Amino acid sequence: MTYEATRDRVETYFDKSATKVWERLTSDAPVSGIRATVRAGRDKMRDIMLAELPADLTGLRVLDAGCGTGAKAVALAERGAQVVAIDIAPELIKIAEARCPDRLRKQITFHAGDMLDSAHGTFDHAVAMDSMIYYSDAMLVSLLKANESRIRGKFVFTLAPRTPLLMAMFRVGKLFPRSDRSPVMIPHKTAKLASDLRIAGVQGKLAEVERVTSGFYISQCLRFGGRP
Repeated sequence: MTYEATRDRVETYFDKSATKVWERLTSDAPVSGIRATVRAGRDKMRDIMLAELPADLTGLRVLDAGCGTGAKAVALAERGAQVVAIDIAPELIKIAEARCPDRLRKQITFHAGDMLDSAHGTFDHAVAMDSMIYYSDAMLVSLLKANESRIRGKFVFTLAPRTPLLMAMFRVGKLFPRSDRSPVMIPHKTAKLASDLRIAGVQGKLAEVERVTSGFYISQCLRFGGRP
């Protein structure tokens, strides 16, 4: 499957099937036990990712790639950043705009579309939480290579780690029809992706930051480019 086909599938899921689920999951509303573990895991991962960037982002332009309902964008703006928050799902962008505090509206620009479209220009840093987990190694190499020169500092993002538990869940999931379910998440090995990046001539370095395991939420934070 191509990058464009995968991207379009993700858009259809989040804009048509899962908007209400994500709106509730990313709020303070009560959720089921399983979703509560996912919420807790995502909250922890967001804190880990934000800790990778400077505490003072005043005057810096930061990309929130796959911003969802906008929690990271708000946190970045509160540090002084000028944030470009992009999500493939227009309905999620509407939620993010509605939740944005009035005092930060001049610092956040929301867009519905391709999170890595070069038309959005260059950035000092970028974050992408759980928005690149649907792409293959080859697609990730292509994306990182194409955007290496656009992101001057750190690109902090998450992938699904290739663990025995996650691979078991992945294989079982492939047995069921997915017409109304989330797009297939692709587990990765950091060492393999790093090797593929070197072979492709990508100069930036890939490093693991921290892994979060919270019930059904299993995610690895990675740092690309910038200084370790």
